[in-house]
This record gives sequence, C-alpha cells and structure tokens, in this order.
Amino acid sequence: MTDSACSKGKTNFRWAIVALLFFATTVNYFDRFLMGILAPLLEKEIGWTELQYGYIVSSFQFAYAAGTLLAGYVIDRLGTRWGFTLAVGLWSIASMLHSAARTWLGFAMARVGLGLSEAGNFPAAIKTVAEWFPKKERAFATGLFNGGSNVGAILAPILIPLIIAQFGSWKWVFILSGFLGVFWLVFWLILYRVPEKSRYVNQAEIDFIKDGETDSGKIKMSWYQLIKYRQTWAVALGKLFADPVWWFYLYWGAKFLNSKFGVDLKELALPLVTIYVIADLGGIAGGAISSLLIKKGKSINFSRKITMFGSALLVLPVMTVPNYSSIVASVGFIALAAAAHCSWSANIFTVASDLFPKNVVATVTGFATTISTLGGMLMALLVGYVLNESGTDGYKVAFAVASFGYLIAIAVIHILAPKMEPLTNLK
Repeated sequence: MTDSACSKGKTNFRWAIVALLFFATTVNYFDRFLMGILAPLLEKEIGWTELQYGYIVSSFQFAYAAGTLLAGYVIDRLGTRWGFTLAVGLWSIASMLHSAARTWLGFAMARVGLGLSEAGNFPAAIKTVAEWFPKKERAFATGLFNGGSNVGAILAPILIPLIIAQFGSWKWVFILSGFLGVFWLVFWLILYRVPEKSRYVNQAEIDFIKDGETDSGKIKMSWYQLIKYRQTWAVALGKLFADPVWWFYLYWGAKFLNSKFGVDLKELALPLVTIYVIADLGGIAGGAISSLLIKKGKSINFSRKITMFGSALLVLPVMTVPNYSSIVASVGFIALAAAAHCSWSANIFTVASDLFPKNVVATVTGFATTISTLGGMLMALLVGYVLNESGTDGYKVAFAVASFGYLIAIAVIHILAPKMEPLTNLK
C-alpha cells in the first residue's frame, strides 16, 4: 500500500506513542544525569576522590549492562506495555533512594539499583517503535524519542539549582525525579496497547505500519541464541565503539567545564543546555536523513551507513577540545560531537529492527547495550584513573579516545553486515 493510498482516513496515533517514548527517555536521562551535574557539589560535601567517582559511575554502568542483558529478554516476553511499566516503576524507586546516601559507597549502591532498572528503557522503546512504525519511518521516530535523552540533560542543569534553592537540599532533586516516573506511568497505562489492540488506531494505520512485513510473532529467542549471528555483533559492536563516549560526556562534561573554566553549579545551565539542544537536533536530523533517503528510493543499507559515516566524521574535531582557552570553542566542539553521536544512535538503534524480526528486537538491543555499557564502565574506570594521576591533562587522553570510535564502528558494521539484509531464517 502506498503512502497516499493509506493516508486517506488513516489515524496517526503512532506519533502519540513517540511522544510517550520521548517523555520516558527524558525522565530516564534526567535521573541518570543528576549525578554528573551534582558531582562537584557532592564531591565537596561527601569528600570522594576522582577515582571513587569513577567507581560510582562504573557501578551504574555495570548494573546497566547486566540490566540490559535481562531487560531485553523480559520485555520480549512480557510485552512492551508491562515490561516498560516494570522498568519505570523500579527506576523511580531507585532514584528516590539516592537521597538516603551518605558516602560514595552509598551512592554507588543507589546507582546499581538505578542502572538495573533504567536498562529497560531503550530495549522497550526500540521494540515499541518496531511495533508501531514501518521501516521507512523508524529511524526518524527513533531520533525523535531519543531526543528525550538530550531534553533530560537540558532540564537537569536548569532545574537542579531551582530545586535546591526551593527545598534547601540536593536530596529533593532525587526524590522529585522519582515522582516524574510515577507521573509518566499513569499516561502509559491509560494509552498504550499494541496497534492491533489499541482503541485509537484504525485499520488503515495498522496496514501502513505493517507495510508488507510478515508476522514474526512466533519467533522468540534468548540472547545466547542470537550471538551466533554476525548481525547481532554488528549492532553490539556498533554501540560498543560509540556509547562509552556518550557516557563520558554525561558524567565528565560538567566536571571538565568546572575544572578547566571554573564553571560552578549556577553557571552550568547555559553551556550544558547549548550542548544538549544541539545534540537533540543532531539526533532528529540523523534519523530524518536516513529515513528521507529510504523514501527517495535508496536502499536501507546505503541510507543507514552513509548517515552514520557522516556522523563519524563530525566527531573527529572533539579531540582538540582540551587545547582551547575559550569556553565557547570547547562547548561548540563538544556540542558538535554530541549531535553526531545522537545522529549515530538514532540509526544504530534502528539497524536492530532493520536486521531482526520485531519479536527479538528488544533482546538484540538489550544484548548490544550490555556490551556497549561494559565498554562504558571500562572507560569510566580509565578516565577516573587518568584524571586521578594526571589531573586536568588527563582530559587530552579522554577526548582523543572519544574522537575515533565511530569510524572504527562503521567499518566493523560494514564488515559484519555488508548488505544490511534482514534475517528471515532464525531458529
């Protein structure tokens, strides 16, 4: 069925679903980004070292890695409605528990709970997009909801000083962030069903969503069954060489600006908002470009890879950031790299649904995120160690490492999935 044929009388509730995913991702990143913003303040109040902060960051990532391995499997079996509900409910509780921490070890334990539960967001969201969108729209839809990660990062430096000023303590930041998740759950449970069971969707939109795809509802596979396929590793390694860089921006971006330029908590809003607004636009643009190329008749293989290659090239200048005495130049190149990452992310997530049937997409995404998060954990330990030993000069090493991962990743993806053909013989 053509676009014009099914547009007549077609509902468009799938975009409301994207809005739900966007707000869930916003809350998810608001919760996890709080530690990066509050780190300079908590470092003075709690008294942890750079190495201990590295342990706090890596504890979240280790738990997140373990959580994604389990989350994809659970979501593929519970379904997106109840799987997402479980994840958001648990991470809301975990966020509130941060308010009880008194030592770096207490924060590390709270981060473990947050990491385990927040791991469900992306496997559930990617599976939801696969259920609600045809392939030609998935990268754009993913870019839109993934923009919530940047909105969460934008809101954090704006709201944190206001919350502390209003309530007098950083503890309320974590408590109120937990309530955001509970608020979202109300709307999710009221509005969400798969398209075939939704009261808000007509048959024309269901036909448009299917777009000729065959039903793969009987296919259910665990991650250890999927690792024998090179396509699984194309997704996993495509994330492994890129995602640790994003974790670095999240957890050391504010600390870098504080140590290099003396930017304190009240001054962080403008540079961080600039970085993540531009990053948000990059994610939307990256998803839109590959989706537009497909609609223009280009193959999925060409459209995804050329967009990702362009993103990889835009990251390279970030290696120069520690050399600038100008905060404007530093923020500008970090923003460009963050935008390129979000463009990359919109497409690598979509590659999972390009290559695999809908009913195993969450499992593949969960496994890939586990691999990339373990890489992020190792990078956090490395950055913590280097900064502890070398001071601010250690940032030169960190930004240099951050600049080359994407080019390696696109080469690996092309080797493992040269034609980006969907798997149809899963057993």
